[in-house]
Parts: sequence; C-alpha cells; structure tokens
Amino acid sequence: MNARTEPVEAEPAALSRPRLVRELLLVAGLFLVYKLGRQLATGHTGEALRNARDVWSLERAVHLPGEGSVQSALLHSDSLVHLANTYYATIHFPATLAFLVWLYLRRPAHYVWARRVLAAVTAAALVLPFTFPLAPPRMLAATGLVDTARVYGPSVYGPPSSDHLSNQFAAMPSLHFGWALMVAIGLIVATRSRWRLLWLLHPAVTLLVIVGTANHYWLDAIAATAMLGVALALIHPPRHTTAAIGRGHGIPVFAPQEPVLVGAGR
Repeated sequence: MNARTEPVEAEPAALSRPRLVRELLLVAGLFLVYKLGRQLATGHTGEALRNARDVWSLERAVHLPGEGSVQSALLHSDSLVHLANTYYATIHFPATLAFLVWLYLRRPAHYVWARRVLAAVTAAALVLPFTFPLAPPRMLAATGLVDTARVYGPSVYGPPSSDHLSNQFAAMPSLHFGWALMVAIGLIVATRSRWRLLWLLHPAVTLLVIVGTANHYWLDAIAATAMLGVALALIHPPRHTTAAIGRGHGIPVFAPQEPVLVGAGR
C-alpha cells in the first residue's frame, strides 16, 4: 500500500477576501431586495386563496403528510408553540447574517460562493409571487390549521389588509427554509469537523417550525430546495478547498502544517 503526502493548501484570505464596504452594501442590498421585492407583489387575494386550495389538494393527492400532524405536536404545549413562533420570527435573518459574517472572516472564498448562491435563490424566489401568489395554510379554512402566531404569539405579521411591511401571499417558495438549508450546506462544505452534519438540524427544525406554525406548506419547502439545487449546480464552491469531504481523499483541506494522505489504500 503506497501513500504520498502533499502540502495542505490554506485559503488565501488576504487575496480572496472582498472589500468590506462593498460586501456590506451587497448584503444589505440583498436583504432590501428580499423585503421590497416581496412587497411589490402584494395583493391578488382571490388568486392567492385559489392557488392555496390547489396546493392543498395536490399535497393530499400525492399523499404528502398532513401539516396538521406537525402542528398537533406543537399544540401539546403552550411553551413549545411559543418557542416555535419565536424561532420563526427571530432566527431567519440573524442566522443567515451570522453565517455570511463568519464565512467572510474565516472562509472568504466560500463567502463569495455562498453569497452568490443566496442572491440567486432570492432573486428567483421573488418571481413566483408575481406569477403564483399563494396564501399560507393559516389563511385557508380548509386546512383546519391554527394561526399559532396570532393565538399564542409572537407574530411578525399584521392583518393582511393593513400589513404594509410584508407580502403574506408569497408563501412559495419558503426562503425561511431555503436560506436555512444553504446555511447548513455552506457550513458543511466550508468546515471539517466530524460533527458538521449536525448543521442540518437548522433546516430540519426550520422545516418543522414553518409547517407547524401554518406559515408554509410542505411544497413551499420542496420548491425552495429545488431552486437551491439549481443554484448550487450552476454556482460551484471554490475548487481548491473541499473541507466537507474530509481527510484521506486526496483533496486539500484547511489545516496548515498538517499533511494529507493522497491515494492511500483502504
């Protein structure tokens, strides 16, 4: 069994890290476009409710699990449902921002990749509310679901007729889930810890929260996953670092002064 060693390639942070002011403006612009873009697609109440009935019927036709089963589990405890509402209201933006900041500081080449993927997914997601407005399940009486944020709090939405800060008829795709999944994938790719797959808990919890609070259908998360998959297929991570694969596969990872075995037999 033959083995040879190659020097480990560290990420050239000083060369690859973008200018801070430029990146602050770009990321701020991404969040602003997200908010304003969804707001521009407000209205279409009747169409959004018709589409909601179609989505609900399609989910039942293809035998997706009922959203009500997740909500029933949450409603067993007032504290649990309040925690789910709080997670929905407070984790989405801060977690994504913290992810981008960490990548910028520690993995600048991966930061550029992740920012581009998030921007692409967000831009694509802003098109759907214009072409397919969709009321969330909490607005559709046929679902029998409770608007947990309104009943138990906290809520980020007001009455749809007077809520001028968000578009409540833009349920599909769920950027809550799409961004959470990208955060997990980005951290798995950019780190080398043996526990890195635990980052998938973030999108898993996010999925249960968005469904259990009746803010999204399963199909909203599926649509977000499909969009993210296309973006990841078109926008590749840095070639010189694939920390997610780990040691022993002939690919450099971030570990200065530590050799990597290439071509070692098993």
